Amino acid sequence: MTAMYMPGATAVGITYNDGVVFASERRIAYGNFLVSKTTKKTFVITDKVGATCAGLVADMQILSLQVAALAKIRKMEIKRDVPPNTVAKMMSNMMYERRFFPLLTQVIVGGLVDKPTIYTLDPLGSVLPDEYAAVGTGAEMALGVLDPQYKKQMNEEEAINLAVKAVRSASLRDSASGDGIDVLIINKNGVKEISEKILATS
Repeated sequence: MTAMYMPGATAVGITYNDGVVFASERRIAYGNFLVSKTTKKTFVITDKVGATCAGLVADMQILSLQVAALAKIRKMEIKRDVPPNTVAKMMSNMMYERRFFPLLTQVIVGGLVDKPTIYTLDPLGSVLPDEYAAVGTGAEMALGVLDPQYKKQMNEEEAINLAVKAVRSASLRDSASGDGIDVLIINKNGVKEISEKILATS
């Protein structure tokens, strides 16, 4: 197997004044074959923490399920909401333990307990905090939109529009990304999910 058979994707995460926004496209492609147009790559981990991933879908799904279960146990132990940095560290530990047979996924995880935060994790479990991030084969194109347009203290509508614009821009040029956008918003009121089509104009 060569790198050409690794599935691509585009996923972004953005912090704003009241929470975090995750956005990802829905396409799964192996080489020249389009496997799925409806695959969800945004995941709710807890009421206050979510994630979005790029890479092998099976690895994304098992990682999110296992971490969600661990976060539930941790919440019962500490009797309060599990903060995003704890969830990121749980993911990091799982990924590092499997470093010789790694989970083939890049992750953006984040949420809101004290303040909005996101972290980027590579397949070996490195934890990199940031205000916004992009992963996957379309990351460079998405960051080309995020870098000049992101600003601190954006409101929710601005953050959603920017996340969607970044994923849409990548999807229009990255053949491994496309077929719709899923958006996950986490703020003090809880979790909200919306979906959008990818149109030729932004």
